[in-house]
Amino acid sequence: MNELVDEREAFASFLLRLRGKGIAARELVSAFEATPKRAFVPERWQNAAWSEGMIPIECGEAVESPDLQAQVVSALAIEPGHRVLEIGTGSGFSAAVMARLAARVVTVERYKTLTELARQRFEALGIANAFVRQADGSQGLPAEAPFDRIVVWAAFDSLPRSFADQLSSGGIMIAPVGPDDAVQMLNKLTKIGSRFEREDIGPVRLQPIIRSVAAAI
Repeated sequence: MNELVDEREAFASFLLRLRGKGIAARELVSAFEATPKRAFVPERWQNAAWSEGMIPIECGEAVESPDLQAQVVSALAIEPGHRVLEIGTGSGFSAAVMARLAARVVTVERYKTLTELARQRFEALGIANAFVRQADGSQGLPAEAPFDRIVVWAAFDSLPRSFADQLSSGGIMIAPVGPDDAVQMLNKLTKIGSRFEREDIGPVRLQPIIRSVAAAI
């Protein structure tokens, strides 16, 4: 019982932080509330599931804070009919949240262990419109394009123009752009014709995108 109370208090604190950032859309809040964050983090970190920091997961990886995930999902402005591509599944939490807002989410992860764990979590929660692929996601997923929304949880050193062809007209991509070893800028890229209209969301520091690698661990 105490764990349930603690989780409710932690989620309430998370909502207060979001409101402080001007994020309060009912559909977005409902999607986060309906997705049990503790089910997406290792047991030793479950009490910190809704905290502001990153959380270590399997394969030596870490998942972004729910605050950043909410900021990104809010900026994507996902609508019920949308097809979404995510590069960097991690624990699967952000894909699960987006699946409650979109028609279909395809999420790409290079590690086999993370791919299988995310798939198991989607099945356990009855999320039937989120699909995880183990693959190199550095060039997107052209075989399944076009997508209405794309999000990448790793940094590019320059604008990822190759993704433009995978976006539908008026589609939105969110990705960090900047040097590997320094602060990057999280960019919102809206497809206008064959080009991107760029808007800065804020500074982040994420791992660089790793090309041509899909690891069997």
